[in-house]
Amino acid sequence: MRLGAHISTAGGAFKAFQRAREETCDTLLIFTKSNRQWAAKPLSDEDIANYRRAAAEYPDLRPVAVHAAYLINVASPDPELWEKSFLALKDEVERAGALEADFVTFHPGSYMTGGEQAGLEAIARAVGRLLEETAASAPHTVVCLETMAGQGTNLGGMFEHLAYILNQVGPNDRLGVCFDTCHVFAAGYDIRTPETYAATMAEFDRVIGLDKIRCFHFNDSKHELGSMKDRHEHIGRGQIGLAGFANFINDPRWADFAAHLETEPTMEGEDGVTINMNHVNLAALRELKITD
Repeated sequence: MRLGAHISTAGGAFKAFQRAREETCDTLLIFTKSNRQWAAKPLSDEDIANYRRAAAEYPDLRPVAVHAAYLINVASPDPELWEKSFLALKDEVERAGALEADFVTFHPGSYMTGGEQAGLEAIARAVGRLLEETAASAPHTVVCLETMAGQGTNLGGMFEHLAYILNQVGPNDRLGVCFDTCHVFAAGYDIRTPETYAATMAEFDRVIGLDKIRCFHFNDSKHELGSMKDRHEHIGRGQIGLAGFANFINDPRWADFAAHLETEPTMEGEDGVTINMNHVNLAALRELKITD
């Protein structure tokens, strides 16, 4: 697999490439704007030129994935919030398109007071419109629904949720799924042993189709199977454990797929020294690869 991490774009998105190289990444995940604000300054011609120049300088750091802002909720029953969320998501995809990024991943959303079915229909309506309205501005950027942990009224914790949205929108090469290990595990799908991993992936294939997976988020889980709690942990230090990630790393179906860490990049060691956890986590994942 191509392994990477969420990389800071402080000072400009183009700076993420050098940082990704320093973090020993094969691929990278970025935000193109603040992940907790609605508004963003438009990308300038200079921003885009600098980014594309850096991308050309590091051609082996691929694919590039963008994570959409967390405020977006296209499952909302509130028409004003739905429209605001849709426009924010459209902006995320258009920004990614301008940078020629490969993927934009977003959280499907929360139905709040509107009901599960209404929420799913609202997401499908947004995604269908999104793909149509960004066909020209982001023709090569794939929009990925992220698997979720199932907390509260959040949608995407059941494979059936994503299948419904995908089926409602219809076949489209620019639509897929981002498989988050922590979220799937927290939602109740076991991936810790070869047997449970095989069963979970078979269930995903039955309900959604493995061909819909376009990328991964690799996060261990602080909480137990089926907890419906979205709390990431460093690789091998949570409830999934190293053996769970070995199932993905050694599955030939994912050999060319990108998997990104979303855990904190550093932590303080017992001696007060700062530890680069991206280095630690990526090394731990690479050590899981079984070579002939």
